[in-house]
Amino acid sequence: MTLQQEIVGTAMQMAVVSLQPGRTVYCEAGKFLFKTANVTMETRLSGPSGSGGQPQAGAGGTGGASGAGGGMGGMLRQAMGTAMQVGQRALAGESLAFQYFTSTGGEGTVGFAGVLPGEMRALELDGTRAWFAEKDAFVAAESTVEFGIAFQGGKTGRSGGEGFVLEKFTGRGTVIIAGAGNFIDLNPADFGGRVDVDTGCVVAFEEGIRYGVQRVGGLNRQGMMNAVFGGEGLSLATLEGNGRVILQSLTIESLANALRKAQGGDKQGPTGGLFSTNAG
Repeated sequence: MTLQQEIVGTAMQMAVVSLQPGRTVYCEAGKFLFKTANVTMETRLSGPSGSGGQPQAGAGGTGGASGAGGGMGGMLRQAMGTAMQVGQRALAGESLAFQYFTSTGGEGTVGFAGVLPGEMRALELDGTRAWFAEKDAFVAAESTVEFGIAFQGGKTGRSGGEGFVLEKFTGRGTVIIAGAGNFIDLNPADFGGRVDVDTGCVVAFEEGIRYGVQRVGGLNRQGMMNAVFGGEGLSLATLEGNGRVILQSLTIESLANALRKAQGGDKQGPTGGLFSTNAG
């Protein structure tokens, strides 16, 4: 059954989720807004890929010595799995913990939001295709959706030579993501099979889309003009294949530059690109 949720608001949207009794959703720490009194909240280091989003049934649940031995082994394996998950999230710069919300004693309500002014989107996973999203795009999901980290490196980034980190969602159920500015949905197959975008504009894409990073032009006069004066730096993201892609109209870098300029701290002038000074 699809998670009952409504995305409300305009410039800063939030997701209001209606939880049926016994149903669980989880979010990244810092994305929770409010809940009704009949919704319990629990913070855990383990993600749903390690515990299914629920306490594991049957772990040490059988009686006798064999059950106790199995329970100890299961606890050790679960602890090791949790440590690996936490280590991956730490390397990716993600939140170390998740917050789990379960409705008890009737239907409950929970509210979530992203951290930047912009849109939110509910994605429905049917178990056949995974979804990938930019770091920090994840807001909340059903406990049946597994959250993972996908590390991509220079080989996938091709000549760009840049590594990048993506969030990966698998399983079945609803996952809610957020981005900055407004969203646009497109399919590279409708544009000749490939689109080139600013690396900060990618929000999410379906499994089957090939995501890489390429240099802006070659090491020639026009390539240097693009890099120095074009405002895009040295690289662009490439999205190829047939599948759904979600882009955002506002990048974190452009928002940070606008705030610095408003505070009188803009030292990059009108050119951007390599002249951009992003040190805080």
